[in-house]
Amino acid sequence: MSRRHPNTLRQRTLPALLLAGDAVCVFGGMLIGYALRYHTAFGSFFIDVINPKLADYLPLLLLGTVFLLAAFVHLNLYDDRLLLRRYLAFNLIFKGAAFWFAAYLGLSLVLKFDPPISRLFMVFAWCGVFSLLYLWRNLFYLLISSGPLREKIQQRTVILGWNAEVDALVAEISPLPSHPLRLIGTVALPASTHSQPPFAPNLPALGDFGQLAAIFETHRVDVLIAARLDMPTRDIARLVEQCERSYVDLKVVPSMFQIFFSGLRLQTYGRIPVLGIEELAIEKLLNRIAKRFVDVVGAMIGLIIFSPVIAVLAVLIKRESPNGPVFFSQSRIGTNHCPFTLYKLRSMGPDAAAHDHLHQSTARDDQRLLRVGRFIRRWNLDETPQFWNVLRGEMSLVGPRPERPVHVERLSDEIPHYLPRHVVKPGMTGWAQINGLRGEGALAQRIQHDIYYIENWSPWLDAQILLLTLVRWRNPSAY
Repeated sequence: MSRRHPNTLRQRTLPALLLAGDAVCVFGGMLIGYALRYHTAFGSFFIDVINPKLADYLPLLLLGTVFLLAAFVHLNLYDDRLLLRRYLAFNLIFKGAAFWFAAYLGLSLVLKFDPPISRLFMVFAWCGVFSLLYLWRNLFYLLISSGPLREKIQQRTVILGWNAEVDALVAEISPLPSHPLRLIGTVALPASTHSQPPFAPNLPALGDFGQLAAIFETHRVDVLIAARLDMPTRDIARLVEQCERSYVDLKVVPSMFQIFFSGLRLQTYGRIPVLGIEELAIEKLLNRIAKRFVDVVGAMIGLIIFSPVIAVLAVLIKRESPNGPVFFSQSRIGTNHCPFTLYKLRSMGPDAAAHDHLHQSTARDDQRLLRVGRFIRRWNLDETPQFWNVLRGEMSLVGPRPERPVHVERLSDEIPHYLPRHVVKPGMTGWAQINGLRGEGALAQRIQHDIYYIENWSPWLDAQILLLTLVRWRNPSAY
């Protein structure tokens, strides 16, 4: 018996409320931009022009509002699955607002609006719109992420079967009370499937595979996550059919494709469909060109800014340790597993490299450290010469951190999916580093963060990482 219990609160009411609130914020932000540009000293500080009346500018404000909301809709910002995913929603808002700024201003130049759109107005309007949306979205999130309202909009989720990947998924979701998925229990695999691992003790067993229809109906299930699909074809067909009949979203935890799973696409060879990994966004030609352009400009700026700092630190290093060089060079593994020479300011004694193969990172009581070395490592100043590596094309501003060849060989044997991180250039900073994953601790998590970065790369992600790197410049775990 099929059933459909649409969650009107989650699927219609709250997205409509968000859209209405966003519309008010966008129009209000554009009004703020108009007021700051034409009715305050800020707007006339550099340019003195005739101020248009609000009645004349109103159609342009309305057009801009519709334009930005259309961009948000195109980015699926009002998908009900994003209601409890605040940071992903903010990422889409920033992306849509950036596109809107460039496209709306360009459109005004092409169509020659009367009165014309002021570039300074657009800057004020963008700041006003983003500020109001930030305040409104945070308030909305606080209202829906607490109490009974949160439970009404979470997707009730059951897990079919069990494996190590599902165990990690449950460990990731369970501590987050406001996660979009609400785990309500487990379902046993068909009897024909052997060697079933034990379930998590904190999730109730709801029944077995043959009771799926009743489980879906009784527990109002929205999502089923299948831990494994290594079962008879007839059982897989029954699973898909029952999920379709009960309007339950079927998701599968990848087992065969455990790496770069988001890049899977269905292709056709002749008449045969084949599932495979397509080119990742970070590997596309235009994206590589854009990323390289940012790297070159950023490296040149970094070298100009930090050259005086490097000079001062060089004097301090030579003063404390006159027998060694100022710069320390070391072989690291880069793109496509090719070695390159990485440069750093020397933070240890001149003979430290003789024992370097014994250490992956520096311990707190490492006697090889110089006094000035502790300071520059804590503030990541020892890595400023790597702007030269970026300029040479051996590294990027953002990417997985490069490791030494001896450690790459060891870690590739110890940690699953370690080597695919070398499909991109290593970086001075990265997604793992800004999330506090440094040194020898949490190596598996570092690799997961590196793979996440490679799979989900975008210019906006790079910008976010660079901004957070500046905010979190100090490295409290460095010695």
